[in-house]
Amino acid sequence: MSITKGVKLDAATQKRLEALAQIRDRSPHWLMRTAIELYLEREENIEHEKREDMERWERYQLTGKALSHDTVSAWLGDLAKGKTKPCPK
Repeated sequence: MSITKGVKLDAATQKRLEALAQIRDRSPHWLMRTAIELYLEREENIEHEKREDMERWERYQLTGKALSHDTVSAWLGDLAKGKTKPCPK
């Protein structure tokens, strides 16, 4: 089910949107919908990463456990050489 929402654009933005739509052979509606979907996906990923970071920080504060620089560096070095290993814990 689709819901119609209105977006107010200034004249310059409207012209840019129409020009790009014509170049891409797409409708302005398609461009706006695609832009909104990409924006939401990006921002949701950022929020997910922030939640994960906070969970890790809280876990570290409770346990004091962390990976050493040498452990992480060795793991990243292996990844760079194409050796896939699970992330150290």
